[in-house]
Amino acid sequence: MQMSGNTILITGGTSGIGRSLAEAFHDLGTQVIITGRREALLAEVTAARPGMVGIPLDVNNRSSISSLREKVISTHPQINVLIANAGISRSEDVTADPWNLSAAEEMIQTNILGTLRVAAAFLPLLKRSLNPVFMATTSNLAFIPQADYPTYCATKAFLHSWLQSLRHQLRTTPVQVLELSPPYVQTELTGKDQASDPRAMPLDDYVAEVMQLLSTENHPNGEVLAERGSERRWAEREGRYDAVFAAMNSISRH
Repeated sequence: MQMSGNTILITGGTSGIGRSLAEAFHDLGTQVIITGRREALLAEVTAARPGMVGIPLDVNNRSSISSLREKVISTHPQINVLIANAGISRSEDVTADPWNLSAAEEMIQTNILGTLRVAAAFLPLLKRSLNPVFMATTSNLAFIPQADYPTYCATKAFLHSWLQSLRHQLRTTPVQVLELSPPYVQTELTGKDQASDPRAMPLDDYVAEVMQLLSTENHPNGEVLAERGSERRWAEREGRYDAVFAAMNSISRH
């Protein structure tokens, strides 16, 4: 992926990994457009970064996605990079009686269908641009699940598989398809405690490593994988799946 001369759209760009990536690319002089549901937070982030653009977006609302597409075509028709990063995580207790499916349904809507809707809206634009990249955020939990986050892990496993097929289908187009697969990182994805959990990778360290991997094109098979995430990624291949699963699920956190 080229690191300059891009126009980048990042969904879920007002917090966590999305915001940090937006700021890192902005520091390179890149035109960055971020989206999110909270307009006040969009205003706060972009006010601190002159030139960065914020546009409201609800990935579960088709008209919101259509509106975003029309605004981008009107103001930034040169868009060539889309980072589909919007996602949510909820723990679930499937032993509860009754088991409430609302959290699972919300994650499927946002993490899976939200990503697919954004891809459908913007891939036609990327195909016509220079040096186009489509990147979606999955998780190391796509490879070995954290059992108290069953649906979240499954949504990321879905995206991992889907991205492989997308990459294959787009192989004769100029669009580079990448998968960003974070380990457990200090964000507020699962709540405020995660942001200070010493077991989680510091956010700045993670994003710095991602930017290095992107700049050196060190992402075999399209997977942008931090060194800290390699254990889970290759556990099954190396015959360590059961041991890693047991170790992960002997505690309540990632």
